[in-house]
Amino acid sequence: MVILGIDPGFATIGFGVINSDKGKVTAIDYGTVTTKKEQNFPQRLLTIEQGIMQLIEKFKPDQIAIEELFFNTNITTGINVAHARGVILLVCERECPGRLYEYTPLQIKQALTGYGRADKIQMMNMVKTFLRLDKIPRPDDAADALAVALCHAQTNRLGGLFKI
Repeated sequence: MVILGIDPGFATIGFGVINSDKGKVTAIDYGTVTTKKEQNFPQRLLTIEQGIMQLIEKFKPDQIAIEELFFNTNITTGINVAHARGVILLVCERECPGRLYEYTPLQIKQALTGYGRADKIQMMNMVKTFLRLDKIPRPDDAADALAVALCHAQTNRLGGLFKI
């Protein structure tokens, strides 16, 4: 099963594509979709829509997993990310209806490390370990997206619990 993991953002959206087959997971690809500061707000949302469409067309995922929003203090950034996440959800549901799942940061950390408050370095090392990679995936957004995909690979046996 091909799983597309997405770490939503506004300037940078992480993606990670894995194959999960009978408990064995392998990385297919990872990276980012980026928007330019010079673009106006609607143009940046359009860039996100086009980037996610290209990923879906290229990898034809069986399922898509996305991280739920979590933001601490900067509400302006949070609002922009919420807009971007809305575009991402729309594209994913339109192109892969009924195959979209979401996980909180706590659930992702718990699935990969066994500890819901794991730090960034622990998470990135677990992504590297689970996928048997030579080095930690960069940038961080891509590593985070791979973590979302891995979380889904480990929890999708639970059926529709996390389905949107």
